[in-house]
Amino acid sequence: MTIPEHITQSNGSPRISYELLPPIKGTSINTIFNTLDKLMPFMPPFINITYHREEVSYIKQADGNLKPTVVRKRPGTVAIAAAIQAKYKVDVVPHIICGGFSRQETEDALIDLDFLGIKNLLVVRADGDKITGRFKPNPLGHRYASGLIEQIIAMNNGVYHEQYIQNPTHTSFSVGVAGYPEKHPEAPNSDDDLQYLKQKVDKGAEYIVTQMFFDNNVFFNFVKRCREAGIDVPIIPGLKPISIKEHINVLPRTFSLTVPPALAKEVQKCTDNKQVRELGVEWTSNQIKELIANGYPFVHIYTMGKVDHITRISENVL
Repeated sequence: MTIPEHITQSNGSPRISYELLPPIKGTSINTIFNTLDKLMPFMPPFINITYHREEVSYIKQADGNLKPTVVRKRPGTVAIAAAIQAKYKVDVVPHIICGGFSRQETEDALIDLDFLGIKNLLVVRADGDKITGRFKPNPLGHRYASGLIEQIIAMNNGVYHEQYIQNPTHTSFSVGVAGYPEKHPEAPNSDDDLQYLKQKVDKGAEYIVTQMFFDNNVFFNFVKRCREAGIDVPIIPGLKPISIKEHINVLPRTFSLTVPPALAKEVQKCTDNKQVRELGVEWTSNQIKELIANGYPFVHIYTMGKVDHITRISENVL
């Protein structure tokens, strides 16, 4: 079932989907299963699995010098998605990213997903370099998510990157994209950012999952602006509970978002991160209740792999 179909069939009933990270290389997939065992009782309509490009790590050598080494710390997104879908019988939405992949490598990954019966995708450009902050695409890949969407939709129409293929199969991927209620960190302003989003929808994206926000009025205004711009696909609010004190400084800097003064004030009152997590549970629970009351019962939560507080939020609102 596609994500828009899930939204339609929920018929206004509250539903929560969750985003998980692949385990660190060398870690068992049971870390994912142990997490999902706690979340599946809430009957999520789908599970998102992030994709991670290669990055440079500095490895200390015997002589004490640091050697830059290219590593992929969280591989396995395709296999994890297939394993989750097979084990839990839940729709899985792997991220498909521009960063680090050529068009050919993307095509091969999409063929694998098609063979595995995974039809839902979330297309994102991927983050910039952790050192410079700048995004550098593969020379043979896509610079923007819109180009990646074009490649996926072309495969749905039977047009492959390898043009020699005879009688190619038409894939049937459903594409979602990310939306930024305030703006993408690299966008010059929110108006330009909205036009980039519309371009992705015009190219074939069927739904939007938003970046995190902590003030529902920011989301309501974003939806209003999207509708005025002619974006008529479903928009799923994405939330992340505050869980450590540093979040009120790190998240705005990383994701170009605003922490409401009331939330920042309450976080500053907390004496430890246990109190911050309690505050996060309360704040996010209230956000979801307000979203449901205003006609947005379909909510997505970014877990970052830690779910004890996520299960409490889910219990509070479902």
